[in-house]
Amino acid sequence: MKTTGKKEIVSAWASLQRHIPLHPITNEEEYEQATEALDELVDLVGSDEGHPLSDLLHVLGSLISDYEEAHIEKPTTTGASCIRFLMEQHGLKQTDLAPLLGGQSVVSAVLAGKRELNIRQIRHLSERFHVSPAVFF
Repeated sequence: MKTTGKKEIVSAWASLQRHIPLHPITNEEEYEQATEALDELVDLVGSDEGHPLSDLLHVLGSLISDYEEAHIEKPTTTGASCIRFLMEQHGLKQTDLAPLLGGQSVVSAVLAGKRELNIRQIRHLSERFHVSPAVFF
């Protein structure tokens, strides 16, 4: 590598680091900065894997994921517990969800933890309660 090339790389890296933390995230402030940058990159890149910034998006996502694994406690809720909570909040009974989930026996099995929700059921619940599908995973 030529000396002039090294100077250009150092300058470019310093400039990039002012906007996007491309190092292991060590605190909440860096985490917030990284997630904001990731949101902007997602808006810019979308689902275009051929976009010139696609690799940057993946690298930043990995750094954020590493921080979350180490520092953010994951909720221990289940799809069934979320459904129970939403039923309570909306004053619903199991029979009210039967048309969405495929019958009373399916609702009972899901709430008892004997059956997992499928994608179609999750979509229906998400639309019914106006929440993200991720709530039920």
